[in-house]
Amino acid sequence: MIHVAAGALIDVDGRVLLAQRPPGKHLALMWEFPGGKLEPGEDALQGLARELAEELGIAIGDATALMQFPWDYDGKSLLLDVFIVTTWEGEPRSLEGQALRWVLPAEADPVDLAPADRPVLAELARTVLVRP
Repeated sequence: MIHVAAGALIDVDGRVLLAQRPPGKHLALMWEFPGGKLEPGEDALQGLARELAEELGIAIGDATALMQFPWDYDGKSLLLDVFIVTTWEGEPRSLEGQALRWVLPAEADPVDLAPADRPVLAELARTVLVRP
């Protein structure tokens, strides 16, 4: 099982940041919450901090666990840990060439998201999320 951590960055307007998967990768051009695989010995929050620094050039501040769930993609088993990130240092920017966009959870089309990210979007859309 591959352990993955993802972050739902919430801006002052209650929007979440989505990243587009690059061409040539599994689920290419679908949108997802930024994050990635944990390295050996990392806990989920450490892995998320590392991944967001590598992908977006930010240092996370406040992060709260939102949900954890298993997911299977064509025989590949994942365990996803998802965090709400409400504070960070730096301006999120694409360091790996992926497109980024901010969207209100209630206005995002789940069809555009990678399947494992759809339950996360549904959970976020149920909740009023506005950064202090």
